[in-house]
Amino acid sequence: MEMKIVFPGGARVDALTGDMVISTNQDGSAPAPFGLFLASIGTCAGIYVLSFCQQRGLPTDNIQIVQRMFSNPLTHLIEKIELDIQVPPDFPEQYKDAVIRSAQLCAVKKHLENPPKFDVHTSVIEPELSN
Repeated sequence: MEMKIVFPGGARVDALTGDMVISTNQDGSAPAPFGLFLASIGTCAGIYVLSFCQQRGLPTDNIQIVQRMFSNPLTHLIEKIELDIQVPPDFPEQYKDAVIRSAQLCAVKKHLENPPKFDVHTSVIEPELSN
């Protein structure tokens, strides 16, 4: 798997993956990288909650996930992330624990629990040969 990170100008930094461009920047016209990272946690859980509900024919129009981050006041690093799956009053009681378990299957969460090792280095781009 490979993703290219490019610098298209200004404060933009884009990730190219397959046929998609994921744009980020620090000026507010696109998500900042850290905001995108945080959003990936809640939206990943949301994909699993959505799938769980769809498989059981449960409506999702009144379901939402509220994600709360709690930071260490000294380091300013996030120490805890809470996902509050808010369901309507008529949501079946028998599915409440199961919908939590489905959100916990999120691949982003699993990677944070077992983080990959990082290898950051430089390499020289070889010039393209013209035909």
